[in-house]
Amino acid sequence: MNKTELIDAMAADAGISKAAAKKALESMLGNVGSTLKGGGRVSLVGFGSWSVSKRAAREGRNPQTGATIKIAAKNVVKFKAGAELSGAVN
Repeated sequence: MNKTELIDAMAADAGISKAAAKKALESMLGNVGSTLKGGGRVSLVGFGSWSVSKRAAREGRNPQTGATIKIAAKNVVKFKAGAELSGAVN
């Protein structure tokens, strides 16, 4: 399912227009992103939670040349599925 299909499904399920569903989805994604950017955590009970974790700098190898390269440290987003979501897919 892509973003357009999700918007269509949200509109049909909620009985709202596609424009309102798109606005709601974009608001949700924007708020999740800004919360994570600020170092926070987003938790939706039953669905899952997003958090930010720091990945340390490390050395890697260029697969073409075999030369050692330095990979910079960065923040990564982690998602942990909730019990209801895990149960729904198993």
